[in-house]
Formats: sequence, structure tokens, C-alpha cells
Amino acid sequence: MSSVTQKNPIRLFVCHVWQKDDDYLRIFEYLESVDNFFYLNTSTPDRRPPGDREVLREDLRRQIKEAEVVVLPAQIYRKHLDWIEFQLHCAKAFDKPVVVLEPFGTHETLAPAVLEMGDEVVPWDQRQLVDAIKRQARHEETTRFDVIEFKLD
Repeated sequence: MSSVTQKNPIRLFVCHVWQKDDDYLRIFEYLESVDNFFYLNTSTPDRRPPGDREVLREDLRRQIKEAEVVVLPAQIYRKHLDWIEFQLHCAKAFDKPVVVLEPFGTHETLAPAVLEMGDEVVPWDQRQLVDAIKRQARHEETTRFDVIEFKLD
């Protein structure tokens, strides 16, 4: 187990279908605003290779194989069921943990397949997302405490 440093960033893959949707971009907004959290994005949604379905699958396999952890924004699952299931099965075949982000801004329930293949499910909360990525990728426990202030009358 090695800690996350600038020289040793966590390699993560965010599920995609060769486009950067709102959830995809929001994940990186969250990660970018965390101090001392270093990562390398192995997903390449902006570089869709020319070719048939098997060429696309091979491209996804390469991206996932390079990662330490896979992040799935749950809302993409229902929209692109076949591609996302392929990515989840690929992650499991390569023994990569999967962090699932609950659907953003809705009360949708998670699909049973997502719950089954996810190693950890977190809400859209910057700190919980980063902590889950660290736990799943490097088995790093965070030692943060919530501080609750209150006044005594």
C-alpha cells in the first residue's frame, strides 16, 4: 500500500461512452478542488477510435486495465446499459474496484446490477468520493473527523 502523492497519483477510470457529459465533468470538478489529492485519469472519452464495436471494446479494456479504480456515475447506466455493463464486467475481470456515485439530483434507485458490481456506493459529496477512491484504490483509511460546533446556554 502506497500513499497518494504527486509522484504516485491514483490512476482512475471514469465510465463513459466517448463523450463528456455533465456527471463526467462534475466528477473532475470535485476531484480538482481537493487539496493534496493526486490522480491520473486513464479514461479518454474525447478520443473515440475509428472502427467497429470490437475496436471500441478493446479501447475501453486498455483504459480500464491502466486504472487502479473505476468510478461509475450511476445515471449513465440506464442511458447506455450495454456499454456500461461491458465496462463493469471488464473492471471485475481486471480485479478493479468500482466506486458508484448515486444518481445526481434525483431519487432514482440504483439498478441491481450496479449494486452487485459496485464495491462502494457514495453520494455526490466531494469528501466521500475522494475517501472512497482512496479506500478502494490504495486501501487507505482517512483519519478525518467531523467537527460539530454548538453553544451551551
